[in-house]
Amino acid sequence: MWRLLVFVILLTAVPTALRAQEGWESCRAASGATATALTDCRPVEGVIDPQGRELWLRSTVQRPTGHEPQALYVVGVASSEVWLNGRRLGANGQPGASASEEIAGRYEAAFPIPDSLWREADNEVVVRMSSFHGQVRLDGPVAGLLVAPWPWPSRAPLLALAFVAAGSLFAAAFGFGVIHGLRRTSSSLMLGGLAAVAGLQAVLESLRALVPYAYPVHGWRLVGIWVLAAVFSILLVSWAVSRFWPQARRPVVAVAGVAVLATVLAEGFDAKTVLALVAGLAISVVVAGVAVWRQRPGARLTLAYLGLFLAVALVFPAWLTDLSYFLFAAGFLLPLLMIEVVRLGREDQGREAALTRAAARPNCLTVASARGVERAPLADIIAIVGADDYVELRLTGGRRLLHAARLDRLEAELPANFLRVHRSVIANLDQVRGFERDGARTRLLMLEGDDLPISRNRMGAVREALEDVAPSQAPE
Repeated sequence: MWRLLVFVILLTAVPTALRAQEGWESCRAASGATATALTDCRPVEGVIDPQGRELWLRSTVQRPTGHEPQALYVVGVASSEVWLNGRRLGANGQPGASASEEIAGRYEAAFPIPDSLWREADNEVVVRMSSFHGQVRLDGPVAGLLVAPWPWPSRAPLLALAFVAAGSLFAAAFGFGVIHGLRRTSSSLMLGGLAAVAGLQAVLESLRALVPYAYPVHGWRLVGIWVLAAVFSILLVSWAVSRFWPQARRPVVAVAGVAVLATVLAEGFDAKTVLALVAGLAISVVVAGVAVWRQRPGARLTLAYLGLFLAVALVFPAWLTDLSYFLFAAGFLLPLLMIEVVRLGREDQGREAALTRAAARPNCLTVASARGVERAPLADIIAIVGADDYVELRLTGGRRLLHAARLDRLEAELPANFLRVHRSVIANLDQVRGFERDGARTRLLMLEGDDLPISRNRMGAVREALEDVAPSQAPE
């Protein structure tokens, strides 16, 4: 899709450019013919389409003014071979009359023209093309056949912007993923998906400028770009309606899905992609507008930003999928990430305050989990089992809680009736009914729940503690 920018520059700045649908004739050639043995040439009607066949094309171009080096550029899903004034300039792959004869070439090819080959007037260009290996049939398979200055204009500034946007989007996706792991909220999951999808699309959009891929890849690349745009639109609508209008989530998302899928009927993948993005933006703007009418917090700013996004998409559609989409997506998602980070920090401060207030209550253990802060009476704790940086509290009644604390710290803070019986287990001696040996292993028998392992080096302390607590519980 970089052609929507680069070709506009070339076709308007270079008067000798040969457009894909203008000035070309389709000719017949006998088997094994050369560029000089063409007959029955007729003007091309519509687009140049070599898909599933071999084409011989001819056009006449005037010598460019000035002394700047020139090249013939062939951009499209085809292998090609090029002549100027009867002299062969080269081949991109190898065109043929069948799939077995053709060798697939690159999607973009440039054939530099020696200055000595130019005539003063009426220079004849001949192009042989074929396309038997394309996996996806395109409405406009040939994006351009043109004579323009050599080398190709640099795309570095636009690529730099695309890379910055893509990097920001992937960073946002990672940040939302971390937040989702901590809070398990659907909004963080949707925003992380939005960032990841937009970042992947930025990579696919930049692929042409980075990798000289073979033309069969191009069709699948376009399909991937359209699919990512469709997913972005549906996720955007899902986030907007969940945030501002949750009562209407199902019907609004269903309408968005139908509208986005309907874009598959549009001609050309550029149009499909632009329409998919515009459909999602338009529905999200409507949802934000309803939220403004209902005076929902944050709706005005969201409506203003999405409205600007939609206006740029409608006024400059050629720039949308090339650049502005990624910049707008990054500008939309990064502030939301910062808001989520600030909110998470405030929640952590509130949790710390709650833990501090609860520290003076020795009869309870204050549990910090992803769901908030909960008090667990010490008398209800059967055992505490370590799990990396977390511990699992096993409570009476079969309940279990995950607590953000380490076993070593809890061992120092808990009262004397809690004993470390294993490197990963602290047991409440008030919940113990005895212990038993099973071969080389010893198990602590609990009044409720699963038995607990006893380390060999802690067996003496366990026996002594049980005798002090309840001598009658000691085994015979």
